[in-house]
Amino acid sequence: MRLPDPRRVLSAAKPGSPDSMLSIYLPAFILAAGVSIAAPALPLYAKSFQVNFATASLVVVVNQLGAALSTLPNGYLIDRLGGRKMVLAGPILTAATSLLMATAHSFPELLAYRFLEGWAMQMWTLGRLELITARGGAHRGSQITGMFGMDAAGRLTGPAIGGFVAGAWGLRAPFVLYGIVALLSVVPSFVLVREHNAQGRRAVQAAVAEAPKPALRESLKALLTFPILLLFVSQFLSFMTRGALFGGTLDLYAVYAYGIGPQTLGFLALGAGLLGLPLTFTSGRLMDRLGRRTIIVPGFCLLGLALMTMATASFGHWPFSEYVGVFLFARLATSSISGSMQVIGSDMAPPQARGTFFGVFSLIRQTGSFLSPAVFAFMSQTWSFGSAFVLLSVMAFATALMTNTQLKRAPAVSAPVAEVAVSGTGA
Repeated sequence: MRLPDPRRVLSAAKPGSPDSMLSIYLPAFILAAGVSIAAPALPLYAKSFQVNFATASLVVVVNQLGAALSTLPNGYLIDRLGGRKMVLAGPILTAATSLLMATAHSFPELLAYRFLEGWAMQMWTLGRLELITARGGAHRGSQITGMFGMDAAGRLTGPAIGGFVAGAWGLRAPFVLYGIVALLSVVPSFVLVREHNAQGRRAVQAAVAEAPKPALRESLKALLTFPILLLFVSQFLSFMTRGALFGGTLDLYAVYAYGIGPQTLGFLALGAGLLGLPLTFTSGRLMDRLGRRTIIVPGFCLLGLALMTMATASFGHWPFSEYVGVFLFARLATSSISGSMQVIGSDMAPPQARGTFFGVFSLIRQTGSFLSPAVFAFMSQTWSFGSAFVLLSVMAFATALMTNTQLKRAPAVSAPVAEVAVSGTGA
């Protein structure tokens, strides 16, 4: 059944428009800032429950587990209920879990809330991707990379605030502030959809209410096409390449290889973040103007070259000053392709199963991000750091090759059309 989608009443939101700022960029920035506010207090808070290092590290593991396990259920709920409901529910649940973390009486209780937080954050991310896909049109590249860019900017601003709050009011205080900030991030989302015609809106909503909801089996079946399966493989390789570049793996390498301290690590992270932000925003606009293939394929090739240079630096025992340049090169290459696979996914997502598509898509991302540091550690321990970087470089070039093949004959991205297949929009 093909029915007009209420979101198509809108013109496609342009990247710099007030609608985009309020509905995409501002919530992403606020929520990321909240996450980073709690980050400095989390290790000390876990330690305060008198657990050892291995046990305390579960606060990170269970959060990632919650995000991974939620991908398929959240994706299916988006198809049933609509992306907008999930965008609103995610930060509210995040706020609740953060406030509960501030009142935790035991370490297992803290772990339960961290698991739910990971689940809630995935609700927001998948719901946002579905809505951008539905209404972004020719500006999807800018909107998706802009969302990731604002997320990165928010994460840069929070740690200093969180450290100050923890020092002034105790380790539980940053989680209270995180909960408040998460609630604030919901407010701009209420202006996601601005209808220009109330009568038309009511007619479309009535039609949507009568439309059949997709069964999970039907949604999954819509994903079993060769182009989508090839995209899933590219997504996996992409995050097998990049997963080790985040989450502390490169920090551990720098500590073990060069013996640097936390202050140096902090300056490296800050410098890479500040330099990479303009690239993230610019790459999305260029993808919309010049095409996905023109930006994404060279980006992964540059990342492969940067990783091969890091392997050379490791094999050759380059001094730390030279490693810094190579490190920044790798992080800048990563920033240039931030959100790129999600942009391709938004182009290819089947309209009748967008939520399920992004659920599977995100599960593959989480799996690659989880396995990448483990593979890097195994290669480093078994052979050498240099060989681990070589493997990452090979996977980056493989991603570029597969993406180039996939996008070579892809049609140009068009603006929103008047009708789409409705699948429980809930907008």
